[in-house]
Amino acid sequence: MSLPRIAHDRFVIERVYAFPCSEVFAAWSDPEVKAQWFIGPSGWKAVRRELDFRVGGEEVLHGRFATGETLFRARYHHIEPDARIVYDYDMWLSGKAHSVSLATVELIDRGAKTQLIFTEQVAFLDGTANADARKHGTAAHLDRIAGVLQT
Repeated sequence: MSLPRIAHDRFVIERVYAFPCSEVFAAWSDPEVKAQWFIGPSGWKAVRRELDFRVGGEEVLHGRFATGETLFRARYHHIEPDARIVYDYDMWLSGKAHSVSLATVELIDRGAKTQLIFTEQVAFLDGTANADARKHGTAAHLDRIAGVLQT
């Protein structure tokens, strides 16, 4: 059996939100708030969602769409309230291992605003060549946070 080479990539996304760090942090730590912005693409439906937001805790987001399913399984390693989050996660597509990532979220107080710096280091296991699609999807998630916090 010939396996594809593991492709490594890294990306950084920055956003500035017109909300204090405590509210942006809550978008990550509150299961009800996170369920509003951490969702799959159009046509995707959640099957299972769990969030145990603590050091050593896990998060699971399993969903289906017309052509398959996704499974996101994360483990939290470092959490500083209102400041930073470090976690790793596995991504499965239609039952096949897609990637393993280390992700960091930094929240920097900018007065009444918060600067968020999201950094991901990813290893693709299935022949995916680079993180362009992952970066695009993650950016869409981060863009939704502002809309959720406004409501």
